[in-house]
Amino acid sequence: MKRRLPVTLFASLLAVTSPFALASCGEEATPPPKAPTVPAGPAATAPVQAPYGMNDTPSSARPYDLPAQTAAPAMNARAAAFYQSGLQAFATGDLVNARAQFGQATQADPRAHQAFYSLGVVQERLRDAGAGASYRQAFTLVPDYEPAIVAYAMLLARKSQLGEAERLLNEKRGQMPKSAAVAATLAEIKSLQRDTGSAQRIAQEALKINPDYRPAMVIIARDHYRNRRLDLALYALQAILDGFEPVSENPPRDRDNAEALLLRGLIYREQGQRAAALEEFRKAVTRRPDLVEARVQLATYLLEAGNAQEALPLLEGAVRFDSEHVAAHLNLGDAYRLLERYADAKREFDWVLARDPNLAQVHYDLGLLYLFAPAVPGMTPKQQVAEAIKSLTRFQELRNKGQRDDSEELLNRAKLKEGELNAAAAAAQPAAPPPAAAPDGGVADAATDT
Repeated sequence: MKRRLPVTLFASLLAVTSPFALASCGEEATPPPKAPTVPAGPAATAPVQAPYGMNDTPSSARPYDLPAQTAAPAMNARAAAFYQSGLQAFATGDLVNARAQFGQATQADPRAHQAFYSLGVVQERLRDAGAGASYRQAFTLVPDYEPAIVAYAMLLARKSQLGEAERLLNEKRGQMPKSAAVAATLAEIKSLQRDTGSAQRIAQEALKINPDYRPAMVIIARDHYRNRRLDLALYALQAILDGFEPVSENPPRDRDNAEALLLRGLIYREQGQRAAALEEFRKAVTRRPDLVEARVQLATYLLEAGNAQEALPLLEGAVRFDSEHVAAHLNLGDAYRLLERYADAKREFDWVLARDPNLAQVHYDLGLLYLFAPAVPGMTPKQQVAEAIKSLTRFQELRNKGQRDDSEELLNRAKLKEGELNAAAAAAQPAAPPPAAAPDGGVADAATDT
C-alpha cells in the first residue's frame, strides 16, 4: 500500500538542488500580505473574525512543545470594541478608518499587543512610516508574539534591510527555538538574499518543528520559483494544493492556500497556460480578497480579453487594499478607458505618471486615451491628438528595444488625424476677400499720361 509522504521527507524531496549550483534568478513573488488578527480573551466578546490573513492563535509551535508561560493579557472592553470596528473596516478595504479604529484601541489599552500589530498592518498598507514602531511595540509587550515579529522582519526586507531582518530573526530564534513561524520567516529572508541552500534547509527545520505549518511549505515553493526551478516549485505546490494519488492517502496540505494559488498562477502565466493561470488567480482572490497581486493578475487577463466590466471591481478593490500599487492604478485607468469613463481614466494615468514618469506602459495607455476618446474633459480635439503623438513617441523612447507592438501604426493614425484636423480648420477659415480694384479715374489718368 502506498503511504502518505512524511512532511520531513516531502521537504527533503523539494530541496534536492545544491546551493552552489543556482539557476538564473527570476521575478520574485510578493511576500504574502497580512491582515489584522482577532484578540483573544474574555474582553473580546463576539469577535468579528479576521476574514483573511495571519492569525495569532494557535502558535506555530506544536502545543506539546510550548513552554509554560503566562497568557498574554486580553485587551479591555473599550479597546476591544474599537478593535472589532477596525476589523470590520479592514474587511471592506476601508483602511483609513481601520487605522483610526486600531489607533483608538491602542489608546484605550496601551498594552493591547494585538491592536498595535493590526495598526501596523494597515499603516504598512497605507505606506505610513509608523508601521515599524507599531510592530515593535506589539512584540515588546509580548516578546514571543509571532505575527508582529514576522511582519516587522518582512517590513525590513521590503525596505531592503535584509541584514537587519536576519539579525532580528536569529535573535528571536534563539529565544523561541520552537517557533516554526520565526524559522520559516528566516528561510524567506535567506531566499531573498539568494542563499537558496540555507533557505531550503531552514524551511525544512520549520517543518520539523511543526509538520503542518503551511507558510513554510509555500516558502519552499517560492524559493524554487525565485531560482527558476519551476518543476520543483510546481511539485511543492501540488503537495500543498492537490496532494498526490491516491489522494485519500496523500491529501493536499492546504488546498485553499491563497499564496500558493497565486504562485502557481504566476508559473502558469510564464508557461503560457492562460486558462490555468486565470483559474488560479480567480481562486486566490476568492480565498483572500485582500491579496492585491492576485487581483491585479486576474484583472490583467480580463482586460486583455476585453472584459473591463469584470476587471473593474477587482482593481477598485486592489487600490483600496493598497493605495500605492502602481500596476493596480495603471490597469484601473485602462478599465475606465475601455468603459468610456475618460475623466476617471486620465486621473488614474496621471497618478501613475506622477509616481513613475519613466514607465513606458502609462505613456502607451495615455496615447490610446487621447487618440480614441471622443472627448477628454478640458481638451480640444487638436490638443488630444497632439498629446497622443507626444505620449506614443515617449512610449517608443522608453520601451524595450526588442519589443514588437503597434505603436508605430497608432502614431501614424494620430499624425493622420492631426492632418485631418488641420485641414478641416483651414477649410473652415473664411476666404480672403479679393484685392480692391483701382478707381476708374485713376486708370484713365494713367492712360492720358501715357
